[in-house]
Amino acid sequence: MKVLAGPCVLEDRDTVFRIAEKLKPLSEDKRIDFYFKASFDKANRTSLDSYRGPGLDNGLKLFEEIKKEFGYKLITDIHESHQAAPAAEVMDILQIPAFLCRQTDLLVAAAKTSCIINVKKGQFLAADAMKHPIDKILKTRGVDEVSYQNSLDNNVWLCERGNTFGYGALVVDMRNLLLMKEYAPVIFDATHSVQIPSTGGTTGGNSAFVPSMAKAAAAVGVDGFFFETHIDPSVAKSDGPNMLKIEDLYKTINEIFAIQGALGYN
Repeated sequence: MKVLAGPCVLEDRDTVFRIAEKLKPLSEDKRIDFYFKASFDKANRTSLDSYRGPGLDNGLKLFEEIKKEFGYKLITDIHESHQAAPAAEVMDILQIPAFLCRQTDLLVAAAKTSCIINVKKGQFLAADAMKHPIDKILKTRGVDEVSYQNSLDNNVWLCERGNTFGYGALVVDMRNLLLMKEYAPVIFDATHSVQIPSTGGTTGGNSAFVPSMAKAAAAVGVDGFFFETHIDPSVAKSDGPNMLKIEDLYKTINEIFAIQGALGYN
């Protein structure tokens, strides 16, 4: 099972390393294909005054330290096509943000690297629309037919994080997890799926729903899970209301394994 987990954004070095240290059991669990996740720049913050991160250069230096210290594989999101090549020198996965999943230049730039590409489904798109971003990536990598196997072979994933229905919250249609598996391996983003976008000058959410959403996705049968986690979400510099405390993350992952085992997915 793939698990992508870490803080929303790279904070100060001490905080990031404390979180990374707490996640070591995930990397040591033979059942888990673990990737440490964080953003070097949150370019889509609601407010101009919100913390964005250390930026590309300083962020990649911190990621290099994390990789050297812990040996983790790494994932981060890119927002502009010029970020793909330098990020790919350090990262193992380049993530395409949901609002940018139709941006051709960004997808092509990512596809030209050797990284795994994790494309988040736009909050405004139906599952079948995600065939087109996958098609752009696969064609750039020399593959003409979109299929789960071709995406698997060419390291292209899709990530579900819910849809906005106009009443200020994200709602996950579990059918999308099955429909998108026609095109690529599917990762379920359990923490962003409980967002309440733009509650005033920030994005809100309710992390109490995260374990239940993750367990529901486990029952449907997905290829992996994305969790944002923190030692103390109440002081996190981005997306704190959606994050799981690290101890709650481990509890949730154990419950996911129990569901997968009962249903024969292991």
